[in-house]
Amino acid sequence: MNRFPAEWEKQSAVLIAWPHATGDFSNRLESVEQTYSIIADTITQYQRLMIVCRDERHQKHIETLVSQPEDIDFIHALVNDIWVRDTAFLSMEKGGVITHLNFKFNGWGEKYNYSDDNALNNKLANSKPFKGKSHHDIDFILEGGSIESDGMGTILTTRQCLLNPNRNNGLSQQDIEQVLAQHLGAKRVLWIDQPNLPGDDTDAHIDTLARFCTANTIAYTSCDDEQNVNYDSLKRMEMQLQVLRTPADEPYNLVPLPLPKTIVDEDGEQLPANYANFLIINHAVMMPIYGDDNDAVALERIGKVFPTHHIIAIPCRPLVHQYGSLHCMTMQFPEGY
Repeated sequence: MNRFPAEWEKQSAVLIAWPHATGDFSNRLESVEQTYSIIADTITQYQRLMIVCRDERHQKHIETLVSQPEDIDFIHALVNDIWVRDTAFLSMEKGGVITHLNFKFNGWGEKYNYSDDNALNNKLANSKPFKGKSHHDIDFILEGGSIESDGMGTILTTRQCLLNPNRNNGLSQQDIEQVLAQHLGAKRVLWIDQPNLPGDDTDAHIDTLARFCTANTIAYTSCDDEQNVNYDSLKRMEMQLQVLRTPADEPYNLVPLPLPKTIVDEDGEQLPANYANFLIINHAVMMPIYGDDNDAVALERIGKVFPTHHIIAIPCRPLVHQYGSLHCMTMQFPEGY
């Protein structure tokens, strides 16, 4: 039986792709690299880290910015974007054996150049950490940030992303459910109708909206400010989550995560800052924070959900200027990869 492991299960490593002066973060590279250094040093305290970088020179530069380069596997490959959540392998487990799934990537519906990102997994497959491991190429467009797994056959996603004609045009909801069942072992798919947060260009990835924390607990982006542009849509999402049931036909334990105050870019455009974009690693949860009063609220609420984990605040304000946050720029690999 195929199974898509949950994020809280034991992990071997986390993958990130380090930004470069030629990339989208070129106008604020120093502040973004500071965030990356914190993220890298945090992960290596708990487990192995893999960093995709451009070449030997880029690697040498990164080694000066991290405290434990000996705990890092460097992989040389070009990327269009650093959001490896959506471009790197997804991991499927069957009988205790991990297989890496190489889904197709098309720049979130052909919004951006994506040829290097779509080729990333071919480079990973030939790199030292992955060489000789099993992997399958799948003729279906799917981003890791668009699906959440409870590790027991339930997939949570949004219709706005997976049913968007800019991904797998012509496939019905039933067709897509069959793909998720065949390759990720989905016994059921929970669909949420929810537009993307302002500034989010992924067509409403679920990892900015609602996240499995345990098999029966979902943390979700919430809003109680009636003046906020997201108020109505997030209240509708909250009502949908309240209706969902676990495989045992019980309501989910729902944990609301408030939105930080609106963050805008240099052009006054709103950016998709949220607290749902956290990363679970071995014995810790890395939480994005934005220098906002609600940082403390989100940290406390996640701390109650993960009482045996260290809750680590990661300043992610620089990241949201390219429309993503902490979860978007990482990909974990389960034990046994």
